[in-house]
Amino acid sequence: MAGTDLTPVPSPLQGQVVEVRVAVGDAVHAGQVVAVVESMKMHHDVTAPEAGVVASLAVAVDDQVAPGDPVAVLRPGGEASGTEVAGPDLDLDAPRADLEEVRARHRVGSDEGRAEAVAKRHARGRRTARENVADLVDEGSFVEYGPLAIAAQRRRRDLEDLIARTPADGLVGGVARVNGDLVDPDRSRAVVASYDYTVLAGTQGYQNHRKKDRLFALAEEQRLPIVLFAEGGGGRPGDTDTTTVSGLDCLAFHLFGRLSGTVPLVGIGSGRCFAGNAALLGCCDVVIATEDANIGMGGPAMIEGGGLGTFAPEDIGPIDVQDGNGVVDVRVADDAAAVAAARRYLSYFQGPVAPVDPVDPRTLRHLVPEDRLKVYDVRAVLDALVDEGSRMELRQGFAKGMVTSLARIEGQPLGIVANDPAHLGGAIDSDCSDKAARFLQLCDAHGLPVLFACDTPGFMVGPASEETASVRHMSRLFVTGANLSVPCATVILRKAYGLGAQTMAAGSFKAPAFVVAWPTGELGGMGLEGAVRLGFRDELARETDDEAREALFQQMVAAAYEHGKGINVAAQLEIDDVIDPADTRRWITTALLPAPLPPDRPRRPRRPHVDTW
Repeated sequence: MAGTDLTPVPSPLQGQVVEVRVAVGDAVHAGQVVAVVESMKMHHDVTAPEAGVVASLAVAVDDQVAPGDPVAVLRPGGEASGTEVAGPDLDLDAPRADLEEVRARHRVGSDEGRAEAVAKRHARGRRTARENVADLVDEGSFVEYGPLAIAAQRRRRDLEDLIARTPADGLVGGVARVNGDLVDPDRSRAVVASYDYTVLAGTQGYQNHRKKDRLFALAEEQRLPIVLFAEGGGGRPGDTDTTTVSGLDCLAFHLFGRLSGTVPLVGIGSGRCFAGNAALLGCCDVVIATEDANIGMGGPAMIEGGGLGTFAPEDIGPIDVQDGNGVVDVRVADDAAAVAAARRYLSYFQGPVAPVDPVDPRTLRHLVPEDRLKVYDVRAVLDALVDEGSRMELRQGFAKGMVTSLARIEGQPLGIVANDPAHLGGAIDSDCSDKAARFLQLCDAHGLPVLFACDTPGFMVGPASEETASVRHMSRLFVTGANLSVPCATVILRKAYGLGAQTMAAGSFKAPAFVVAWPTGELGGMGLEGAVRLGFRDELARETDDEAREALFQQMVAAAYEHGKGINVAAQLEIDDVIDPADTRRWITTALLPAPLPPDRPRRPRRPHVDTW
């Protein structure tokens, strides 16, 4: 084209011309399609590099072109003898058949597309799986994985029936943000998985097992917590589109179990939760269950099939049983309350939040009576100590002598282990030991510092106690406490006696970041009365008058109390100080909740998993 004002329209690649869209004399604008070239079964537009009039065509349909070959020649700015082709106006809402097909398929699997199933669910006073997920996650943040899956039963059922009745193969799962308005948004992402009881009774099918595997692997790779809604049964025998025989090689339970201690695992049990669903629920760090929950490792069919009798679902693992025996950590009224509890629980593991003003700290001075024999409400003490409204108690129905709670002080999350003197005087029995040891593991695995609130006469002893394997159960507290990777501290509210008191300080009063007592604090190697009776047996025996012997005994107890008062113990540097209770928060925020250790100061590795018990 040298020496002319003509401009070639070059082909961008090698291929065959399948369409020519202009004629000589047509006016074209920059970017207008002049021809279409097919290469490797794909059609590529050849567009005008500038506005002009088509002076000539260099190709016809079916011609082969190489990169750079002209398909037409333009005369820039020339006058057109034909009609100018207007540029396209893009309609952003124009319908597309392919998009409508996708939308229609999603609608079929949505609650809106399953009116009959949703109505049945609501008639039972229950929410759907999708309603629970929507309530849990931040609005608009949920991206669902595998919503178009259906049950692997094409050999026995029509495709349209499967699409309509087995959407997502009974498992709604994906990634979302939870508590993004409360915590750092970068820490708010979570994996959410909910079994859908309206789909084949929430059974675990071939495809939803694959979906769980995908989600669990994603959680491990990206260190995302998981919230699991467990409702339904176990393996589904009716899937036909597989070569599976036993199904025992599925990876879901292995992958989920491996996540323990790596990311927080939050389980919600409601309605009927049996077999595989119950197994996953039992792997979770926390089990939140509704009043209508029935939780069991086998449902009615499995029990009857094993020749163990015939039972209604409501007979198996009702909430009163599972709350009292420690399976359930948080007992709530219904689905809405369960979701609220899950959001709240998860927030403690998502970092600090804006501080909330505490109760007037001077209140703490008046919650433990000066009368050393008068009981008090330890929960009132804890609630006055932490940010107002921030304490969440776990396993309240189990091992009542030990109170385990998540809470915040100045917005910083921590775990609290406290003795309850209203139950057995605060003595630590086997159940209390298991409850506290497991809670310590939970805090340790996910980086929460621990505060011990000590008021115990020691371990529960006696023949009845030994029948509970107390030697092993109580020693769990020594082993677990001694291997904490997170800092801990101890505040002695009143009694701190014997080995039990040492377990409330990770095994030794020199192990925590600090050990301080309130003015009511009293310490000793064993309970005062027992120590006097044992240590001064001969002196008491020599006194033959009963009244005189009792007076001598009380005198010795008073002397022992004076000797073991917190002030005297602190003077010997066995504890760090005796403090004004109103000053407790300052100790905690200064010495227990410091900034994270710098990278060049590694601490002990955290435990690989959290004990399920």
